[in-house]
Amino acid sequence: MAEDQPVHGWYRFVLSFPPHLVRHYLDRFVVGRDCTVLDPFCGTGTVLVECKKLGVPSVGMEAHPMAHFASWVKTDWAVEADELRADARAVARAVEEELAAAGIEDWFAQPQAAKYHDELRQLPEEEEKLLLKGSISPLPLHKSLVLRDRIRANADERLRGHELLALAHALCGSIGNLHFGPEVGVTKPKADAPVIAPWLGQVEDMCRDLGQVEAAAAVPSKVHLGDSRSGLGVLEPGSVGAVFTSPPYPNEKDYTRIIRLESVLLGFVRNRAELRAMKKHLVRSNTRTVYKDDDDDACVEDNREVSRVAEEIERRRVDLGKTSGFERQYAKVTKLYFGGMKRHLAGLRPYLAPGASLGYVVGDQASFFRVLIRTGEILAGIARGLGYEVIDLDLFRTRLATATKAQLREEVLVLRWPGG
Repeated sequence: MAEDQPVHGWYRFVLSFPPHLVRHYLDRFVVGRDCTVLDPFCGTGTVLVECKKLGVPSVGMEAHPMAHFASWVKTDWAVEADELRADARAVARAVEEELAAAGIEDWFAQPQAAKYHDELRQLPEEEEKLLLKGSISPLPLHKSLVLRDRIRANADERLRGHELLALAHALCGSIGNLHFGPEVGVTKPKADAPVIAPWLGQVEDMCRDLGQVEAAAAVPSKVHLGDSRSGLGVLEPGSVGAVFTSPPYPNEKDYTRIIRLESVLLGFVRNRAELRAMKKHLVRSNTRTVYKDDDDDACVEDNREVSRVAEEIERRRVDLGKTSGFERQYAKVTKLYFGGMKRHLAGLRPYLAPGASLGYVVGDQASFFRVLIRTGEILAGIARGLGYEVIDLDLFRTRLATATKAQLREEVLVLRWPGG
């Protein structure tokens, strides 16, 4: 849909849901301009942007610093388009001159990129180890680092965030060697790729969009960096009139890998210790975010359906003779996921206004030895036990499971908080 593009296209998580879904449910929930909407897993800001366009105040929470940064920039519409355009062009000229002084042209891919190899800037070893091998080739990396540092040093402080986000968009688009399917992967490395032109093109798209949304620039929107299981204390009690969100699904997708390239190059994750610390603030949805001291599973030890699914996964593992460390964690991560979501739903209650409507976009999964996890149904049972009213479990769309080729349901779990 054409109306889905402005601002959303500045930077999007590959697995995000469409903006028109947000509009549909905000309309269904009869959300007005006197209502604050919360997205506790706001990712790259789809819900927040839609709320701002509609004149509705919103609050987001996101544990990943790169995604949090994207949401913050995408809801900052106070920037003057002409200022941003002029500043970016000045930065581009400075980068072009710096590269030219080293004999590097950037407006086209250079066929003899290897000749610069010994003179190129590189990432620190700790940062390079965080990337998928081959995520970006040496010459585009060098040019991207030159551009990044020029933005940091020379750009108007009010414009810096937009310019850096434009670089993030270009990195995971035409500059890097990544491709996105069910998982993130690396294509055949290209020796070179233009950097300045795609970055400027993205800045120009931002300027066009700012002209379309400037009337809504003053609509309140806040984004908090934090854990949705324990960090909701930044909200005012009873202040949330509606919730719309999409938490992670229980599967083997490490969501942090999908945005790793831009997270590292923009400095949001610099070493394995920082990556580990960040992952500890995420709901446990895959085995690469499981740690020895995790205890969210204790929250659902009396939940029969969660126990049944976990036991079936473990039986299937034993029957198949699977013994890897990750495979041994499948049953545990299932319980940790639903325990983490229970902690979130329980902790959310004091901040909801009586009668608040909630929508959770969730998907059935079969990643763990093809055992079907009815995510929406299980979360509905957990929410009901916490005092929420379960209104609907709406089919949103179906998608093809990679392993089983079966159609899995993606649904919107609709809840109501009665208060009290």
